[in-house]
Amino acid sequence: MGSMGANNSGQPTPVEHHFSGAGPELRSAHGYSKAGEPLSINRAPAKEIAPWAARVYSTRVDLDPGVEIKCGLISDAPVLRVLFSGSWTAQTRDGVGRYGPSALLFGPNTKRMAVTVRDSFATMGVWLKPGAMAALQGPEVSSTLDRIILYDHIYGDTEWGTSAQLLEWFDPAASPERWMRVAEKLIESLIERTGRVKPDPIIEEFDKEVFRDPNMQISDFADEHAIERRRLERMIKAAYGQTATQVLRRARALDIAAHLRGVADDREAEEAALRFFDQSHMIREFKAFFGITPRKFATTPQPFMTITLEARQARRLEALGRIDPDTPPPWRDPSIASFK
Repeated sequence: MGSMGANNSGQPTPVEHHFSGAGPELRSAHGYSKAGEPLSINRAPAKEIAPWAARVYSTRVDLDPGVEIKCGLISDAPVLRVLFSGSWTAQTRDGVGRYGPSALLFGPNTKRMAVTVRDSFATMGVWLKPGAMAALQGPEVSSTLDRIILYDHIYGDTEWGTSAQLLEWFDPAASPERWMRVAEKLIESLIERTGRVKPDPIIEEFDKEVFRDPNMQISDFADEHAIERRRLERMIKAAYGQTATQVLRRARALDIAAHLRGVADDREAEEAALRFFDQSHMIREFKAFFGITPRKFATTPQPFMTITLEARQARRLEALGRIDPDTPPPWRDPSIASFK
């Protein structure tokens, strides 16, 4: 999937592009995208934690000595991450952060977060669903936007969740699937400790509708679910840390970005483009979130961004019932990239 052009009506339409991939200095343990960028192993969470967790993933990439990757990421949900290796730098809301092996909470992003890693790296993470942070007695989501927070500052006063303890519970030499199963057990333990309070089902329905139609009218959704609009808007702000309008704008931009990186269903490309008034509208919105034009984004290597976008798109197709959780998404080549 390439960058977006415009058709005779002024609406953006997909056009092809060609660019170099990750290069020989970057070696992924879990296969590559069509553009040659690393992919993760990512899947739906175990059913025991599914009301709270959106996705689990792991990735491992080998770099030649001295190689540094400069990229960025945007996540629409909080991510509990364990960094097993690599020297990381990120431009957060609090300033430049530097991280070695540690357990961290990455808050949702309002725009691209610049990220750099030096040396080979391996990570494992759990995406949380909207509303799960409050249910798990974590910080207010709005206070985590564009931030990276050490676990010790969230759950460090209990037996669960300090960075050092979490690192001890993972074997760096274990398989990625083993990492993810350990993570699921830890999340299940946290759920038990915090009373098994589930996120509000209205927010779960709203989240699914964001995937289905990020051009929805909030008033229509409120009417269909028999909830007063202002109350719904307050619930959305509490669950996402942002207004409904901001959530929908970001979703439209993330869908376009996934198509540009080749990690989305090509059959939905035109639909994603038509969510914008015209080409100039799409470019303005895209630049607001990613800082560059869609064409530049499409022709510049984006390894971290691609990993994040792919996991979101896989979850999106599963949430909408368009693929089975055990079925690789349409952009995956089963011969070179393991999905589970």
